[in-house]
Amino acid sequence: MPTDSLAQPGRAASTSMRAAATLASAGAHSPNEIGYVLMGFPRLSETFITHEIFLLEQLGMKLRLFAIKQGDIDTVHGVVERIRAPLTYLPPVSSLSGTNIVAWLWRNLPTYTTQHGRLFKARPLAYLTTLAAALRMAFKYRKSLIAPLRKVFIKEFLQAGHIAMQIIDAPGIRHLHGHFCHGVTTITWFASRLTGIPFSFTAHAKDIYQADQNPGDLLARKLNAARFVTTCTGANESHLAQRFPECSHVHTVYHGLDTAFFAPPLSKVRSSPVPCILAVGRFVEKKGFADLVDACALLRKGNVPFRLKIIGEKGDQSEFIRNKVRDLALNDAITLQGPVTHDVLQRIYHESVIFALPCLVAADGDRDGIPNVLAEAMSTGLAVVTTAVSGIPELVRHNMDGLMVPERNPQALATALQNLLQDQAQRQRLGAAARARVCAIFDSHNTTQQLKKLFLDTMRLEEVRA
Repeated sequence: MPTDSLAQPGRAASTSMRAAATLASAGAHSPNEIGYVLMGFPRLSETFITHEIFLLEQLGMKLRLFAIKQGDIDTVHGVVERIRAPLTYLPPVSSLSGTNIVAWLWRNLPTYTTQHGRLFKARPLAYLTTLAAALRMAFKYRKSLIAPLRKVFIKEFLQAGHIAMQIIDAPGIRHLHGHFCHGVTTITWFASRLTGIPFSFTAHAKDIYQADQNPGDLLARKLNAARFVTTCTGANESHLAQRFPECSHVHTVYHGLDTAFFAPPLSKVRSSPVPCILAVGRFVEKKGFADLVDACALLRKGNVPFRLKIIGEKGDQSEFIRNKVRDLALNDAITLQGPVTHDVLQRIYHESVIFALPCLVAADGDRDGIPNVLAEAMSTGLAVVTTAVSGIPELVRHNMDGLMVPERNPQALATALQNLLQDQAQRQRLGAAARARVCAIFDSHNTTQQLKKLFLDTMRLEEVRA
């Protein structure tokens, strides 16, 4: 497959993307479409979903996309332009926070009334039973016995009804798939009940481990209702198997990576006199950026020359990290930068000598699966330093494909970084092994074939049942 041509940021990319979606929406319906339900599309931080959709299309699958919210439109990856799947955005709704359900419905119901009225006429029994289920959830999953109804399920029923009517109007859709097993999968499940079309979902990381994402027995119910479930690491699959031993249809499917695009540079990149360490990820606790900054302070104390560049979207630790860099007097050595497209990031990988991502399990239980940026860095031939959190040991083996350090241990992290900074031969050995490792187990063409087979097997089984 040819390497993706990635778009530059700007209004032109946004306009082009919307125009492509409008043209695609006018096309004829395929008799074997899969409806993909997404929280937002496209998103810079969820390129693995965008690439998955594109590759499924390249493998002959027909998809139709439903996005709960508008995604990133001012800066998009070029692969978005190559996706042909029709895209439907749901009508926006106001926040539920700080308002009662009656006031919220008064404000938001009018934009959904027409579609829900049509849906009730088309499938009255399914409509009433699904509405009743949503109301039971709103009551059952309250935060306490005296707490008010959990309003989110009523909102999700409204959104699912809009999707369900779109599906009825596009009768080629035979299967639904949600990404992330919290609200998106609740909406997908409701839409499945409303239409009678089976569904599946992909469980990632935070959505599995944080109880508030699926209170009570809600995750178990979703697992039992889905035809199959995929998750992005073997660690996640083992975790779900331990919690829900009766559920036998969970499959590990790595997100995968375009290893042809994220390849080592064809020619040697001119090296800077001061070697650059790179880290990429949203500025949140689970990325371990605070430990990385502390490790850099130790490198400075040991007179080890380095530069550190951290690239990522804003998060709840953005100001904390910025202040820590300032307080440790590291502004001359550490650069904090916002998110960039893949073409820019590819160049930055090539300009760096080490990739560091000291992931950790956050205080609220949030954690990564296998960060795609870690695989991207390895694919470009960078030596990596990371931690044995969640699914990372499935990709990185200590002192074979990279270096592992204990989480929340800046001293061990600093020691590993210093060793690599001062040993070019070790960097080259680990970088070459890292590239080979990613190509062997994380190539997206292979992982997407696994997902395609799950979809086709499920649809064939539905034909037999029918």
